[in-house]
Amino acid sequence: MSRRDPSIAGVLFDCYGTLIDVLTDEHDIETYRCLSRWLIYQGVRIAPGDLRDLYTCRVREGLEQTGEPHPEVRVEEVFAGICAEHAVWEIDTARLGAESARAFRAASLRRLGVIRKSKKLLDLFSATKTGVVSNGQRVFSEQEMRMLGLYGRLGFVIFSSDLGYQKPDARIYAAALGRMRLPTPEVLFIGDNAENDIDAPRKIGMQALHVEEAWRRYGV
Repeated sequence: MSRRDPSIAGVLFDCYGTLIDVLTDEHDIETYRCLSRWLIYQGVRIAPGDLRDLYTCRVREGLEQTGEPHPEVRVEEVFAGICAEHAVWEIDTARLGAESARAFRAASLRRLGVIRKSKKLLDLFSATKTGVVSNGQRVFSEQEMRMLGLYGRLGFVIFSSDLGYQKPDARIYAAALGRMRLPTPEVLFIGDNAENDIDAPRKIGMQALHVEEAWRRYGV
């Protein structure tokens, strides 16, 4: 493994496609059949097709209503609203919204694992300030990172659901730089998306590498 670049004082990672290999299917009706069956036991009755249509519509409406150029919603709030409207008996709306979001993720999940070469990058930068900036939903993404042994290895994790806007909005990188308290040119961003993880960080003065280029550069 190559030695760490002394010009880099901090490293920010993207999450999915960079540290975590994930595959989900949020369009498959079977995803909604599973969730619909689970909701029966939570006091909520809604047919799978109606659930898919309503969820898709509410997410789209939520994104449009923010007025942000790169908007984000919290899916637990979307599910909380759906559950409240279709409850058969009294429910704890906020709690069930979060649990429904996690059940939805589980039903849609097809593949989940750590990308081994990127885990070696974490080892390489273990003595460096690190963080994650991800277009993700904390309600289930944090649990996935914890289950895979990644969350505790990073100095902090920022999900787009925390802020209400996504990469490549410059504010999400600024929030991360504020947490790092390092000169911007000394921070390296590593990710798999050209616009979000390379072009946007470079525009504000960070270093940036595609994750596969980072693997080659650091000999993992």
